[in-house]
Amino acid sequence: MRTSEMKKHPKHVKMVFVLFISALVFLQLWKFYWPSLDLGLKNENLHVLHAKTLFQQYRGLGKRESLGRFDGMLFVFDVYAKHGIVMRDMMFPIDIVWLRDAKVVDIAPDVQTEPGTPEKYLRRYYPRIEANMVLELPAAWAQKHELKIGDELRILDP
Repeated sequence: MRTSEMKKHPKHVKMVFVLFISALVFLQLWKFYWPSLDLGLKNENLHVLHAKTLFQQYRGLGKRESLGRFDGMLFVFDVYAKHGIVMRDMMFPIDIVWLRDAKVVDIAPDVQTEPGTPEKYLRRYYPRIEANMVLELPAAWAQKHELKIGDELRILDP
């Protein structure tokens, strides 16, 4: 091997190493990116977080002190099922709204936090019928806006 070829090799190794580390950092940071959506429900416009990944769906609104600048969180599932919701690491109460094809099919109003409760003892909330979407809203939102079964959710931006 010529001396000039040997000198080039370490640069390639460094370049591959830098690209590899950059990709790892990107993948770790990507899971913290939360997309948002604008929705319409009961003549109200809502700016919500969109829990798209399994990590985001597992974490939900847990470990947040408030909704901040958002009005809620939307979960969209690929299958119709009785998707259970747990108040894991929640710091504020919420209303849970289950939807089937964007139509309200069940509501759990004013669901309270369960601080200090071990995971296996947390209460699980399920809809009465299968759904493919869940919308978490501030507690009392459903009552204040007279939300009822059959109301339709509109996605204002895809």
